[in-house]
Amino acid sequence: MTKKIGSKHVAQHRGKKERAEIYKTNVAREAVKQAIARAKYRNQQKGQPTMVMAQPAA
Repeated sequence: MTKKIGSKHVAQHRGKKERAEIYKTNVAREAVKQAIARAKYRNQQKGQPTMVMAQPAA
């Protein structure tokens, strides 16, 4: 269940600065995720299986 204060949801009690800060952190977190995903598939040929980054030296 979502947290409530009285009859209002917790998010309704947040100030403008706090909401802006949460928004910025969410945007930054998503940008990091996208950068990792892009780096994963960069310079990869179509139809080839994904490369394993850390292969053990045998």
